[in-house]
Amino acid sequence: HGLDGDPTLRAELLAAYDKLAPYPEVPGVLARLAEGGLPLAVLSNGTPAMLDAGLAHAGIAGSFTAILSIEEIGVFKPAPEVYSLATRHLGLAAPKILFLSSNGWDVHGAAAFGFTTIHVDRQASPPERLPGRPVHRLADLAPLPGLLGL
Repeated sequence: HGLDGDPTLRAELLAAYDKLAPYPEVPGVLARLAEGGLPLAVLSNGTPAMLDAGLAHAGIAGSFTAILSIEEIGVFKPAPEVYSLATRHLGLAAPKILFLSSNGWDVHGAAAFGFTTIHVDRQASPPERLPGRPVHRLADLAPLPGLLGL
């Protein structure tokens, strides 16, 4: 994508990723889910260092029971082995896990694995034509506690 020739720009872009702010509704929604007794986890293709830095900067690191990275197994989503990290770490069967992602390919991979899924689609993109289907498509996380009866 034209970044190979400029290592400084590449480093600046990667560093900026660690400093992203959460969307306005996210901290409150995470708090409501935690108050409802739900274990919350992050399952990411990112490195543990990147995840720790990003979540800490966003002020939401303490909201999660588990922070899971593909580095533990060495393959990327949507490989089924990645989704099995969540079932192993949370001790739950796949259908008992509600998986949310802003990436359509990730939602479809998780649904094909057996998770119940929600596509958080802030851009109202066209639906992907992939195996597995999200149960819901949300424009943001605000309705999530209500969908879960919290």
